[in-house]
Amino acid sequence: MKKYNFNAGPSILPDEVIKKTAEAVLDFEGQGLSVLEISHRAKYFQPVVDEAEALFKELLGVPEGYRVLFLGGGASLQFCMVPYNMLATKAAYLNTGVWSKKAIKEAKGFGEVIEVAASTNSIPNEYDIPQDADYFHITTNNTIFGTEISDAKLAEIYAKKGEVPLIADMSSDILSRPVDVSQYDIIYGGAQKNLAPAGVTFVIIKESCLGRVSRYIPTMLNYQTHIDGGSMFNTPPVLPIYTALLTLRWLKANGGVKWIEARNKAKAELLYDCLDHSKLFTPTIMAKEDRSRMNICFVLKPGYEDLQDDFFKFATERGMVGIKGHRLVGGFRASCYNAMDVEGVQALVNCIKEYEKLH
Repeated sequence: MKKYNFNAGPSILPDEVIKKTAEAVLDFEGQGLSVLEISHRAKYFQPVVDEAEALFKELLGVPEGYRVLFLGGGASLQFCMVPYNMLATKAAYLNTGVWSKKAIKEAKGFGEVIEVAASTNSIPNEYDIPQDADYFHITTNNTIFGTEISDAKLAEIYAKKGEVPLIADMSSDILSRPVDVSQYDIIYGGAQKNLAPAGVTFVIIKESCLGRVSRYIPTMLNYQTHIDGGSMFNTPPVLPIYTALLTLRWLKANGGVKWIEARNKAKAELLYDCLDHSKLFTPTIMAKEDRSRMNICFVLKPGYEDLQDDFFKFATERGMVGIKGHRLVGGFRASCYNAMDVEGVQALVNCIKEYEKLH
């Protein structure tokens, strides 16, 4: 039985990327050594980092003056590194869920933090961005509750922010759609959704944004350290970086970010249409413009809640993996990241419709 991986993360990767990674674990590019044991200082690994950065820039149209870094610590470490490097007096945050709250908590250790608006079931509209803030921080996709800042609302943010530096956590929707990188000073995220296995963190950073705080920044937490070291100041997560390169190659070969955006739209429309017309299930996010394409959350309608465990068992028996909702929300969650194809989403739709016929 074929299995369809809807896990929220670590999540699905393209089949060919997994196969090529597995081959490199046995023998990295004919070197007679596993990718798990090669030196990051070896002459044959430096091209991996260089090509990964170049492809990242190419696929997202990253302008001159930016660097792409591959670091450790996940997005959770970035919650600290961002204010350490950027917050001199005051920062502003848009709170759209759990990960925003975690970022806000860390920032409060470095200066005043203004929460301009908060919501977990929609993306707020009515708020102002303080023009004297050191930066404005957003989380573009909410994996737990299933909201995402649409292109239209991103455009509104660009207009509102004026000259305030914009920083974004794009852990769960990076490379899923085009993004105007020139609007941001820093974009960061854990790679374990759309890019690579857990263990590497990407940071797209505008070099001119640094040097604005007077505090001492520990060497490992200073972005300049990693810019100067080309992401290899200390031993980097070699295997996840190599897998990231393979994923970037896969994305480019298939048509790039515009191609994957069209596929992601098709997948989301397919599943949301099913849920919107279902007699048993309903999406948890009702405002269509705020619905995530990456994490589609749904629950049983009132009167049918007692079927939750039964449907989970039913779906699991038909190869649906990882659809249980986050503990804070309950219900179900289908994470439809880049590597999930339309076939997988159609299989889930068929499963839902088959279950409806039985009830």
